[in-house]
Amino acid sequence: MKTNKVVISGLVQGIFFRNFIKGKADELGVKGHVRNLETGEVEVFLEGEDGKVNKMVEICKKGSPHSQVKEAVVEEIKHIGFEDFKVVNI
Repeated sequence: MKTNKVVISGLVQGIFFRNFIKGKADELGVKGHVRNLETGEVEVFLEGEDGKVNKMVEICKKGSPHSQVKEAVVEEIKHIGFEDFKVVNI
């Protein structure tokens, strides 16, 4: 079991990026959440089997068809215990 926090910068807000990430997480069975930050970045928490979390990190780095990911900063963090994957609105 692995938990990662990913902060993604670039053209990632206002283009359904969060819904794209949620769809991919649901496909892989990864839990966590995604939200827009006031800085213009998107923050993603990913929790699940190592290989699936690693795949989601790669998806975050690549981005959605309409996004332009400039940078994705990945940090391994302590297990949180998410029940599902949600899009969080601030």
